[in-house]
Amino acid sequence: MIIEIKKFIRKNNLDGYIVPKNDKYFTEYSKINNLVKLTNFTGSAGFALILNNKSYLFVDGRYVLQASKQSGKKFKILEIPFFLPKNLSDIKNYRIGFNPKLFTENTLERYFDKKVNLIPKEFDFKNSFENKINTIFHLNKSVSGEDSILKVKKVRKYMFKNKINYLYLSASENVNWLLNIRGKDLPNSPLVNCKLIVTDKNKLYLFINSNKIPIKMKKYFKNIIICKEDDLFKIINNLKSGNFCIDKNTCSVFEKGIINSKFKINHTDDPIYKFKSIKNKTEINNMIKAHIEDGVALTKFLYWFKNSKESKTEKKIEKKIEKFRKRSNNYLYPSFDTIAGSGHNGAIIHYKSTKLSNRKLKKNDILLIDSGGQYKWGTTDVTRTICLGKIQNSVKNNFTRVLKGHIAVINCNLKNNFNGYLVDKLARKFLNKVGLDYSHGTGHGVGFFLNVHEGPQAISKYNKVNLKKGMVLSNEPGYYLRNQYGIRIENLIYVDSLKSNLFFKNFTLSPIDLDMINFKLLSIKERDYLFNYHLDVYSKISKYLNKNEKKWLISLIK
Repeated sequence: MIIEIKKFIRKNNLDGYIVPKNDKYFTEYSKINNLVKLTNFTGSAGFALILNNKSYLFVDGRYVLQASKQSGKKFKILEIPFFLPKNLSDIKNYRIGFNPKLFTENTLERYFDKKVNLIPKEFDFKNSFENKINTIFHLNKSVSGEDSILKVKKVRKYMFKNKINYLYLSASENVNWLLNIRGKDLPNSPLVNCKLIVTDKNKLYLFINSNKIPIKMKKYFKNIIICKEDDLFKIINNLKSGNFCIDKNTCSVFEKGIINSKFKINHTDDPIYKFKSIKNKTEINNMIKAHIEDGVALTKFLYWFKNSKESKTEKKIEKKIEKFRKRSNNYLYPSFDTIAGSGHNGAIIHYKSTKLSNRKLKKNDILLIDSGGQYKWGTTDVTRTICLGKIQNSVKNNFTRVLKGHIAVINCNLKNNFNGYLVDKLARKFLNKVGLDYSHGTGHGVGFFLNVHEGPQAISKYNKVNLKKGMVLSNEPGYYLRNQYGIRIENLIYVDSLKSNLFFKNFTLSPIDLDMINFKLLSIKERDYLFNYHLDVYSKISKYLNKNEKKWLISLIK
């Protein structure tokens, strides 16, 4: 495929071409991924730059090691900092081609210096977007907690306040949230690919394959104008004048061009991100239910791992955790591909086991397992680092430092204007004291029965979004020693309140491996937390465990 792209470059008088991971819906996970076809890189973020004499693969810190192993033979791997490189000396003044349907202006501005001439050109990857029809379904109020009519009213109130006549929702996840619909267009997220225009005159234009709407839902959509997926130009031309709001994160160069041909774009921040980041009481309660079911599966898995004499491989572990989750009638499928990295594979932050890399676990091995599920009640995501036998004191010490950071996050006092940036500093403090760190954020936002990664909230060095009641995040500090082992401890947490005080509470109910801990490094307060956490796990899930599992779990409360 590299050869074909280079032919395309020469034919169109270009100096290079950029290939993103995303499809035209800009979702994190999609069934079609041209970047995989081109580079073999399976990570969730990155892009390739093909020049006549050189090929680059840009990834963030999570994926450097993975990309080197998967793509390093044909591509030079470059790490993207928070602000992506703008001044690569060898591409200044070059003509770089890109597909305008797969890039936003915001993304291009971050990637490339203004001296680079960016030329819109579509390279045909053939069958880039599949045509399989997956019907959609509706979430009733007992699941979503809020009727879609009320959500739309909230959005229109925002539009009126900000003098917006039209709001173009190009992010499928935001349309799904607003209309309380879900689908099966993505492998790990219950989303239907669609887009929407909200007008200030009580009209909604939904861009969707109409075959996805089952007959029983036709009544639900009676007040929504159903449009073909590629009807944007037609609809825009039929709308009266006014101000448009688009999403700078997902509105493509192509779509923005269509809107800009007739309308003034005066806002580029989709308000839905903020609205859906704050979960209502029903959503929180449903996520609690999902995590009880997930906690049962995880605890059964951990008991099996620590006590079974069966031989264990990474692939077998992936299947085993899935098997335990499937025992729940409310479980649908994984919220992302399970990461089961043992030994040196654990140091690859987003590792994916293959036939070639699949390790058989040995005595005294360490396993990092990061997994999650989509339940009818919500989305889960949890990481545990566990061992088979004894481990070195140096490993125990590093695990304990990660644990101390994890505990510091859950126990921090969220004062007014407290944000993810400040929380992140707490998480790294104990590693930083001995000159260690990790290359990913401490936590990401999580959707309600949506994407496992969701903004705008996050716990990271760069995120200064104020944390508010109802926000859901992950708490996952880690440490990775290249070619030796990886450590990560992850719980999902949410922001709760008592009077004027904000604080975090755990969703995740899964024991932490005591064999990994150097208790001498823990304070009395940290030991108390661990005791109370395991007591909470036991009290909420023990009734779903068998006698041996229950006995093992209670042994951890000490």
